[in-house]
Amino acid sequence: MHTDAAAIGTNAGNFDWNDVRFLLAIARNGTLAAAGAELDVDQTTVSRRLKGLEARLGTRLFERRQGQLLPTGAGERVLEHGRRIEREVAALAHVASDLDARVRGVTRITAVDSLAANYLAGLTADARSRFPSLVLELVAGNRNLDLVRREADIAIRLARPTRGDLVIRRLGTITFGVYAAPGYAERRRGQIDATGDWVAYDREMMDLPEMRWLQEHVEAARIVFRSNAVDVLVRAAEGGLGYAVLPAIIAARRRGLVRLPAVLPARELWLATPRELRDVARVRAVVDWLVACFARDAALFDGAGGGAVED
Repeated sequence: MHTDAAAIGTNAGNFDWNDVRFLLAIARNGTLAAAGAELDVDQTTVSRRLKGLEARLGTRLFERRQGQLLPTGAGERVLEHGRRIEREVAALAHVASDLDARVRGVTRITAVDSLAANYLAGLTADARSRFPSLVLELVAGNRNLDLVRREADIAIRLARPTRGDLVIRRLGTITFGVYAAPGYAERRRGQIDATGDWVAYDREMMDLPEMRWLQEHVEAARIVFRSNAVDVLVRAAEGGLGYAVLPAIIAARRRGLVRLPAVLPARELWLATPRELRDVARVRAVVDWLVACFARDAALFDGAGGGAVED
């Protein structure tokens, strides 16, 4: 099965545009099973849709390499158009839902677990009083939800987004420190002892700036406990298990922790929303409110400041 990539257009009449979802899911996940899980269908259905489309277009769209399905040259061209279609469909959904949102007023915000639980959740009462016709949904998780695919309307992230047609605003910085339970710190004379034990994120998260600092200053053998949740690390440190690198906004307000002398890298906080939503009233109002909240509470992030800059 082979054809010139340019000839694909001659078969457009046989193209089922619903197949775009299947192609994009395969490209994102690399396997039929994972694509099926994303689309909530079985692997056989994904395989059948792919083979049917390849037969109609007369070309192979994916090839298997080291257990992964990767797009061929022709597949890349089809996917390029497919991604454009996905963006347009998402934009149409925005238009339709925005009209309805004036009545239902649902705005979805996503942020990492620690920020959602320890800061954003505390703002919800203020949001309710300011926007009584809006319903806020706060999605906590370390996975970055896709704004283009409408998994969220607003994202707050600890790294500047680099993909997608987004409006981005800088919220400030979040600082980190080394903390320990008072008793543990006292036994170490209020200093970071080279023989002390540490708690840290799991290995999949060790490329974060604060964890890179930890790897540069602490022997791996001194890490005695790991977790992918910062709140778990907080509780472990409060229990006297060892030192922990923690966000100041969380640890500074815990009576069961004290801060030890250390200079760690800070991280920037960013807010992003799809460009087509920038002038939608319900989203714009929440964005402006969030920017004001972060500016007001800059001291909670340990002196982080700076105005929000939009681009």
